[in-house]
Amino acid sequence: MSSQPSQRPLLSGAALNLGAKLLAVGLGLAILVAVARLGPAVQGAFALFVAVESALVTLGSGLGLLLAREVSQRRGALPAGRARRLLGAAVLFGIVAAAVLAAWAVVAQADPYRHLWLLALVAPLTLMVPTATGLWMGQGRLLALNLPLVAAPAVVLAVLLAAATLHSSTVVLVLAAWAAGKAAVGLAAGAVAWCEDRAGPAEPAPTAPREAWRFVAVIAVTNLVSLANYRATLFLVERLRGLSEAGVYSVAVQVAELLWLLSSAVTVAAYHRIGSPDAREAAALTLRAVRINLGATLAAAPLLALLAWALLPAVLGAAYAGAIVPLVLLLPGVAGYAAASSLSAYYTNHRGRPQWSAGIAGLSLAITLAVAALAVPRLGAPGAALATSAGYLLAIAVALRLFLRDAGLPAAALWRGLPERAAAGENERPASTSR
Repeated sequence: MSSQPSQRPLLSGAALNLGAKLLAVGLGLAILVAVARLGPAVQGAFALFVAVESALVTLGSGLGLLLAREVSQRRGALPAGRARRLLGAAVLFGIVAAAVLAAWAVVAQADPYRHLWLLALVAPLTLMVPTATGLWMGQGRLLALNLPLVAAPAVVLAVLLAAATLHSSTVVLVLAAWAAGKAAVGLAAGAVAWCEDRAGPAEPAPTAPREAWRFVAVIAVTNLVSLANYRATLFLVERLRGLSEAGVYSVAVQVAELLWLLSSAVTVAAYHRIGSPDAREAAALTLRAVRINLGATLAAAPLLALLAWALLPAVLGAAYAGAIVPLVLLLPGVAGYAAASSLSAYYTNHRGRPQWSAGIAGLSLAITLAVAALAVPRLGAPGAALATSAGYLLAIAVALRLFLRDAGLPAAALWRGLPERAAAGENERPASTSR
């Protein structure tokens, strides 16, 4: 079986998604410049605030992935009212999260935690985005999926620029701009998804309630562990070395993670097809996505390092020259971990076992924290970067081995591609066992 029919839609979909992500990243970099030039302490507070907001979205993302999986399995169809019920669940969860955030803001004394009341105000709306985009991801509707990705930073940047003309750029205003952008996009995305859900009597849900909520809970834990894997060292640097050094380190992290722009574009384009009940098709597409992701990020990493060396201090200010060394130490691990998004889609959307992703992220987090506990007190931000790279590289090696064994593929498939025998159907694992 030729790979070309599958590869063309994958690459064209990835190109569309990559274009949207490039626009979103451009807006994000403009936000980075606007905030970072206010000083490393403001940048540090902003980065930590965004990390908390990401944790909130992460905890509610299981509803969207459940919806994406159900739509993938039913070839784009759902019972009437299913999306509305899950959107309602997202809002209820957001109300509970808002109460927790408000209480945290009351007892906190330091930036940015004492300003978390801003996030509490918009939490119910913010959580509508991952649920709505789950519907569109499962349908393979990349244009609808990418609109919120672009709209949120556009609104935030507009508010920041307006504040700059009024000479009123403070930590509170920066955080409020971020919260306002997320709230506006959440409201719009939720309203569109709600209207797209057909009115009428609902059929039985595609997933039994107990199984559905178990899936959502496992996804929440999995994604929270993954987020901690990405951001734990940022909080550790802030705690041990101060808000300003955390601000400088956050720039290195944000620039290094630009590499994932490439890998996430491929994975999102392929997500609904990786969820195919056909075990051979899912494994072949996952392998293709992994190879594209690793090849692209490994090739782009040196160029990104050179651009950062030339531009970061000039654009953001001399204080950010200290981000170069952490960035260089981060890039090998970030490039290798680019395979994680496609593997996670395979574990979650095809195999229905998101706990495998949680295990890989947990392994990476454990290694990162073990190394960081020794390195950060001595080396600061470079130690955090070294620990992160070590965790990423060791964990992705385990993840690749797990995937190859489950798919019945040899290790050589990573650099040679899918063997002819496998392409002809040698992977005979019944589809019923892939759940």
